[in-house]
Amino acid sequence: MAKERTSTAHKILTIVGTVLCVILIPILLINVTLIAKSYINKDEVPSIGGTFPLIVLTDSMYPEIESGDLIICNTAEAEDIKEKDVICFFDPAGNGTSIVTHRVVEIVEENGEVFFRTRGDNNNTEDKELVPAENLVGVYKVRIAGAGHIAMFMQSTTGLIICVVLPIILLVGYDIVRRRIYEKNKQSDTDALLAELEALRAEKAEKEKATANSTDASDS
Repeated sequence: MAKERTSTAHKILTIVGTVLCVILIPILLINVTLIAKSYINKDEVPSIGGTFPLIVLTDSMYPEIESGDLIICNTAEAEDIKEKDVICFFDPAGNGTSIVTHRVVEIVEENGEVFFRTRGDNNNTEDKELVPAENLVGVYKVRIAGAGHIAMFMQSTTGLIICVVLPIILLVGYDIVRRRIYEKNKQSDTDALLAELEALRAEKAEKEKATANSTDASDS
């Protein structure tokens, strides 16, 4: 009965550990890759295979994109952009690091250079400044509704503890418990085998003793 309970606990821990690995390891790898790239290329938005996530902070693109959404974008060349595409770009009216996601309403060529006239779907007017092609970061592909709130939470101290540190502790704890259960089961199996061998030896000794006694009785 005790062995069955141990086996069940082991199965549950294995399932929990597998789920944590499947969820945690990709998140950690993606985060580490994006963080490393952001330090290596500070003037570029870090991406993986040309794909990068952005957190939406305003409702300027409502209803297609809402504040708190996480959007997935692909890097793109200026010549591939068409009118009505939703693009991500460094705001020419901003501090040089803020990224805006708005729709292209017109492609303008001035003095041989390409610019994009943009507007948020929820805004009444077009953006004040044209977006130079060099400010283009990428093109919007898909949104994950509300996931931006989760991403922002994960970037906070509390979020890092709950979503990164705690799962790592759980993984390490799981591995320690799993190893102890394995060693305990292994020891139990070894003890059972030794006990069985000892019983067989005792049985053999009894048979040999009985045979010897029978032989002595016959000789008498």
